[in-house]
Amino acid sequence: MELFRSESMQLVQLIVPAEAAHDTVLTLGEIGLVQFKDMNPGKSGFQRTYYKQVKRCEEMLRRLRYFGEQMGKAGLIPMARPAPDQAWTLDELETKLEDLEGELRQITDNTEKLRRGHSELVELQIVLEKASGFFESGGRSGSVSMSDGIGMLGGASGGSLARDEETGESSGINAALLGTPARGMGGDNYFEMRQDPESVRLGFICGVLPTQKVPGFERILFRATRGNMYLKHSAIEGKIQDPASGEWVEKTVYVVFFAGERARAKILKICEGFGANRYPFPEDFSRQRQMNAEVTARLGELQETLDASIRHRNAALSSIGHHHELWTTLIRREKAIYHTLNMFSIDVTRKCLVAEGWCPVVAKPRIQDALFRANRASSAQMGTVFQPIATDQAPPTYFPTNKVTAVFQGIVDAYGIGRYREVNPTVFTIVTFPFLFAVMFGDFGRGVLMLLAATYLVRNEKKLGEKPLQEIMQMMFDGRYCILLMSMFSIYTGLLYNECFSVPMNWFGTSKWTGCDAKNTSAGDQECVYGGVYAAGVDPIWHGSKTELPFLNSLKMKMSIIMGVTQMMLGIFMSLLNFLYTRDFLSIVCEFIPQVIFLGSLFGYLVILMIMKWTTPGSTADLYHVMIYMFLSPGNADCAGEGANGAAGCPENVMFWGQGGFQVFLVLIALASVPVMLFPKPLILKWRWEARQRGEGYTPLDDTLNVDGSLDDHVHGEDGFDFSETLVHQMIHTIEFVLGAVSNTASYLRLWALSLAHAQLSAVFWDRVFMASVATQNPAAMVVGFAVWAVATVGVLMLMESLSAFLHALRLHWVEYQNKFYRGDGYKFAPFAFAEILKAEVE
Repeated sequence: MELFRSESMQLVQLIVPAEAAHDTVLTLGEIGLVQFKDMNPGKSGFQRTYYKQVKRCEEMLRRLRYFGEQMGKAGLIPMARPAPDQAWTLDELETKLEDLEGELRQITDNTEKLRRGHSELVELQIVLEKASGFFESGGRSGSVSMSDGIGMLGGASGGSLARDEETGESSGINAALLGTPARGMGGDNYFEMRQDPESVRLGFICGVLPTQKVPGFERILFRATRGNMYLKHSAIEGKIQDPASGEWVEKTVYVVFFAGERARAKILKICEGFGANRYPFPEDFSRQRQMNAEVTARLGELQETLDASIRHRNAALSSIGHHHELWTTLIRREKAIYHTLNMFSIDVTRKCLVAEGWCPVVAKPRIQDALFRANRASSAQMGTVFQPIATDQAPPTYFPTNKVTAVFQGIVDAYGIGRYREVNPTVFTIVTFPFLFAVMFGDFGRGVLMLLAATYLVRNEKKLGEKPLQEIMQMMFDGRYCILLMSMFSIYTGLLYNECFSVPMNWFGTSKWTGCDAKNTSAGDQECVYGGVYAAGVDPIWHGSKTELPFLNSLKMKMSIIMGVTQMMLGIFMSLLNFLYTRDFLSIVCEFIPQVIFLGSLFGYLVILMIMKWTTPGSTADLYHVMIYMFLSPGNADCAGEGANGAAGCPENVMFWGQGGFQVFLVLIALASVPVMLFPKPLILKWRWEARQRGEGYTPLDDTLNVDGSLDDHVHGEDGFDFSETLVHQMIHTIEFVLGAVSNTASYLRLWALSLAHAQLSAVFWDRVFMASVATQNPAAMVVGFAVWAVATVGVLMLMESLSAFLHALRLHWVEYQNKFYRGDGYKFAPFAFAEILKAEVE
């Protein structure tokens, strides 16, 4: 197994006896090394052989989900027990689950009926207490209190029905509500109004509805009856259980008085629309007390029955919970097996099944051993035939990874799955990604904090991996080894920068400069004496000096360009490895060599000048000026004729003998490389295609040997070779590289920009927040200042700045580095594996 190139894959064919098909797929799913192809692409799911078995598994999974929902409602947690010795077959488990579902549904229905009846009795009891209070208060005062009511009867206005707050007396319908009850009108609740010569019988409806619906209930009643009703309501203290939904909600008892059958019909419809429960209420006070006593006794009996039913239901659910996880896993595996079998083709004799799939070449012995074990377990009379087959299809890409390399492979795969046997960028990304991150984020102190967080995630990976985490925490856990490497490189670059929370460090000795004022350091000052190169990293005397920013800007800008050109050149040489593997020598001559010449003659030369300037004592060459004059005035390296009296204007820019002529040569070969990248390759491909059509070319006999990979990439099935399309494609590729050589190099300056911004922001937090509070000599101010600095360090620098550096490092790898060689147009190897299937089901 290797990571530099994907595993060698082979298309294999399996001829499986029908009696061994199930065990064969089961064994292959356990090792997870075969990616099966669908041999029946034209058939729908209903037309496949094992459709009924898949439906049976889905039905059993539905039952298990129902069991899980019931356990969740009951507040029970499934407690798995050790696997029993009994090996469940699909038929036995189906019968078992069907019986358990019938039993549980019966228990649940009975429990639900008891709960509903209990909740209704509780509401009825509350209605009897509240409604009787309405009438008793009205009887004691000679009227019914209207302070909570709305509406009007007998022509009285809504205002006339309300209690007069000053006199405490009632008017209008209040006295009539205390009249003697009248019979008739279907036996409903009615009172007879005897104040008028023509008596009017009033009815009432009482019940319970959610408190939040009371205002709307009042408005609709008033509008529907045109005010010819009277509503009395009282809120219930606390929450009660709703009979319909079983939820605990706030409710209110209401009583609606009305006159006439039409009003009654309207009120009943409104009550149904608002979900208001209606309950009977006797007019006689003695009957009310008797009914209340009966309800209380019935509630006690029903509560005991309900408790017993709940205990019975919980016992049944607990018994199911012991096997719930085992049964779920077993059925999911069976469903996956039959779903895979549906991808096989059936022999005309229906005695064997034929399958095709991709597998790694190195895994063939394990697959053959698994097939042998499956045949032996199924007692098949004939063994499974396992043979490779030739194909011109592109194999899938498979990179075996471990827990360390998986996160970096995921970063690369997010850009695109690599082409089969294409060079994998992950090998270098493991080092370059955390290093470029550290160049932007580098600080010793914050690197240590990140290291502590990464160490916690790594040390507790088993415990954290067994429980579900929040989305952000899960992302950090998955990338724990990437964070670990980023923290280590941040500590390293922090040592090079000699910064710890933006404070300079003297761990490698005092400054090499002597006789300098720490606040006025300048290399040009006469009192400063240079004593040699500092032991490691940046000399700490530069921190806090007047020339700190110019010095660090120059250093980090040059460092960014050197790193960028080096990584881009690495990407170009990675493309060479791809061309050599596919024997695409035309692309080597027409793409690789011109690209190396173009990038090296311009920006490679700039890198060499930077290194020469660093290694040349006292050099003051202006490299910006050198590169500009390299194109504007080729051969004029010292600005000849621009100085006084026709002398050289910038003799300091000449860094070696023959620099002017060498620069002219570099410009010429850079310009000459552009048409080499553009024209020869399409013309040669056209000539090769025409030669192949005339039968003058060679056709490869070995499918592993690609004698003309460059031409095959531009041949599109029946359409063949299209010269215009190839020319346009090559033109786009050439323009992209030429412009990208400039823009990509400039893009690496983000390393300088973010490193500088990070250091300056850190210095602001340290000087303006923490040190400012220390300068006050006030303990309270110091505590507050330290707290603000700590929060800013963690929230802004550790989280936001680290995320920004991560995204910029990601962009540098995806755009500036990988586009030089990585096509990313392959597809991932997805073997049939129970581990991945069960993991996906859980997620």
